[in-house]
Amino acid sequence: MSFFSYKTQFDADSGGHFGPYGGRYAPEMLIPALEELEREYLKIKTDPAFEWEFLYYLKTYVGRPSPLYFAENLTTTLGGAKIYMKNEGLNHTGAHKINHCLGQALLAKRMKKKRLIAETGAGQHGVAAATVAARFGFECTVYMGEEDMKRQRPNVFWMQRLGATVVPVRTGSRTLKDAVNAALKDWISNVEDSHYLLGSTLGPHPFPSLNRDFQQIIGYEVKEQMQELEGRQPDMLIACVSGGSNALGLFYRFLEDESVRMIGVEAGGEGVGKKGRHASRFAGGTLGVVQGYKTIFLQDTEGNIAQTHSISAGLDYPGIGPQFAYLKDMGRVEFSSATDKEALNAFNLTVKLEGILPALESSHAVAEVIKQAPKLSKDKIIVVNISGRADKDIFIVAEALGDMEWDQFIKEQSK
Repeated sequence: MSFFSYKTQFDADSGGHFGPYGGRYAPEMLIPALEELEREYLKIKTDPAFEWEFLYYLKTYVGRPSPLYFAENLTTTLGGAKIYMKNEGLNHTGAHKINHCLGQALLAKRMKKKRLIAETGAGQHGVAAATVAARFGFECTVYMGEEDMKRQRPNVFWMQRLGATVVPVRTGSRTLKDAVNAALKDWISNVEDSHYLLGSTLGPHPFPSLNRDFQQIIGYEVKEQMQELEGRQPDMLIACVSGGSNALGLFYRFLEDESVRMIGVEAGGEGVGKKGRHASRFAGGTLGVVQGYKTIFLQDTEGNIAQTHSISAGLDYPGIGPQFAYLKDMGRVEFSSATDKEALNAFNLTVKLEGILPALESSHAVAEVIKQAPKLSKDKIIVVNISGRADKDIFIVAEALGDMEWDQFIKEQSK
């Protein structure tokens, strides 16, 4: 069986719907482009040459397989289940985002597109998009909320060095959802020669399925690595969830295995009881159609997108990927949340015990590990996805920790 032919009972129907979620609710001008993308996507799923090319670059360019690391010190400290970390932060560009960026770039090349359009929040998707654009000779424009640009300045610098044009978005909350709107507007105006390299398992069909299929390499590797390391599969999988690309990447190959429990961790911000100060879609979200697809969004009674907050720039998107909304309804994936404080504590613990710098997004997943591991016996196994590393978060972490030496350094450099 080829890599891309894998299917589950939880996949979308022919119209891109996961139960009541998903679909294609896009402006009329984008329908031909989405239909073209779907046609080409279906072709590559059965094309051995594309599969070989994709897996070749994952190995030789991205650096896969990423390690599955036994977190012995964290395991001992928590005193329960064995904890393994799937370290996507060791990929080229420092996160899981390179997986679907590579796949979409190869697809865009087949469609003879000349330019890539991307949106980004934490900046890792933007860096990965700019990276594949440089490698395969595309022009690249990345839209980023002005607020996120301030929080993730190192990634802005690297995108620009890679040759991308980074466009600040100054509308709305000036974060990820506004960057998505700007990217969609660009695509509408330049649909002939441009491909929208959407950054997660959301958006209009076929993006949720397409990006999931490129990200499934994570769980595919974990299955092989667990068999080699433990002779069996894990009891629990944990990953942070915004749109869902890293979490679905880990979970997808395990969805048919009912013995494996799965938990997606949303951004609890300052607490899910504080309206506008979190990004937990399953804590007050409702069904809506936004940015081309139907899912659970944080919105007001009139359907306007609500304000969100997270210490991590990559987890404050107001909607969740449609397959995850469906998986929750089906009872296959559980969801929890971690507050800013819990994520920062998890970050500090991981750094000090394991010498690993998890991105603030990934730290939300580690916060759930801290809650779950002590409840389980020592013969149980948890795999947590470290979806990226924290280089990009240095300004946020330094401010949150009140690091006076760093603050003084920044002041001196800005003179």
